[in-house]
Amino acid sequence: MSKRDPRPQVLAVANQKGGVAKTTSVASIGAALAELGQSVLLVDLDPQACLTFSLGIDPEDLEISVHHVLTKGIDASEVILETDDGVDLLPATIELARAEADLLTRTGREHVIRGVIEDLASSGTSYNWILLDCPPSLGVMTVAALTAADGVLVPLQCETLSHRGVGQLLDTVHDVRRFTNRDLEVWGVLPTLYDGRTNHARAVLDTISETYDLEVIEPPIPKTIKFAEAPAAGRSILATSRSSKGAQAYREVAGNLIKRAARRP
Repeated sequence: MSKRDPRPQVLAVANQKGGVAKTTSVASIGAALAELGQSVLLVDLDPQACLTFSLGIDPEDLEISVHHVLTKGIDASEVILETDDGVDLLPATIELARAEADLLTRTGREHVIRGVIEDLASSGTSYNWILLDCPPSLGVMTVAALTAADGVLVPLQCETLSHRGVGQLLDTVHDVRRFTNRDLEVWGVLPTLYDGRTNHARAVLDTISETYDLEVIEPPIPKTIKFAEAPAAGRSILATSRSSKGAQAYREVAGNLIKRAARRP
């Protein structure tokens, strides 16, 4: 990050459909950015706490989490943890499931995550990148993440019907642009679970870019058992299988995201 632009690049990773490697993508892109010398904060906004678990932290062992930051006013710097993958983490627990209800009646609830990021910056805690792992829904938490973000990245499984929810997500992005964050940009679709041996996977990808006029973030992330093995080790695939095609693909994606961020006005 240059001295002229101390703001972090805030990227929401969102898709209300589960099983699209969203959390895997957040952990892997975060680790790849860290390898490239970037300072990175990952924020787990999913009550299932899969990101927290996959980075080697047992949510049941945590007394305070992102839930307390968003609903109780606890300072995020008291909750942020360092991980073995070189990224910092604002962890989640099952308590986060209550946050939607707690925030529903709160004035300015859409701005709650943006406020946390601004408070971190004003306290002197700075990052090059903040990645927001959104829950698989289009509720209060996802809207708050989109309101806080510069861009949104949509992980998408390369299979028929996997993109049926993309239109709904883009409608939500449109509403967020209208009401709470006019600068939000859709950075594009990240193809995941990609089987390069099939014409079908590429055809699905072409359909997405044509139907929704979205950029496709390259390269596609290949389907590999290595991804399933990484969370059990409490590390990203960049640590558990450094030379695998999956790890290499995420490194390339991270490099392309840095180039994309450099175009920010």
